Amino acid sequence: MKLKIKAVKPRNVLVAATKLRSGAGAHQSELSPRVARRAGKQRLHQLLAGRLKEES
Repeated sequence: MKLKIKAVKPRNVLVAATKLRSGAGAHQSELSPRVARRAGKQRLHQLLAGRLKEES
């Protein structure tokens, strides 16, 4: 039985397998660095706008 996997065509062919199993690895941390930075940035903007109280 043939199985078709739909994925965007990567510029780098070596990255294709990694992209397909991006969330499946046991070695991956809970938050990617990008997501962690974004959460910190959103928190900072909320603090500056007065929508969030600073934790002491």
